[in-house]
Amino acid sequence: MTESLLARIRAFRDERDWAQFHNPKDMAIAISLEAGELLEHFLWKNPEEVEARIVSHREPIAEEIADIAIYLAELADNLGIDLAAAMEAKLEKNAAKYPVERAKGSSAKYTEW
Repeated sequence: MTESLLARIRAFRDERDWAQFHNPKDMAIAISLEAGELLEHFLWKNPEEVEARIVSHREPIAEEIADIAIYLAELADNLGIDLAAAMEAKLEKNAAKYPVERAKGSSAKYTEW
């Protein structure tokens, strides 16, 4: 997340006096709700229908993804979490949990090995 994009998110929120509503609980709920809206695009569709939906509804799908990302970036910012650093650290943890030689080609959780 670039600092300029984060500044735009903050400005958008602050110009509307919405910070008062953007507490951690409500931001987490908003992320979940937006994720649900994203899921609606794919519900009850077979793989071929999903591919067609991605082509025919690319912009609305991108907008739902953007909503999730904006809320996530703001939540991290509100909590004083460097989102990029947290992602880097989590990737490192995941690499240790899922070494290539055990995880490659498998959807099993590391606890199932």
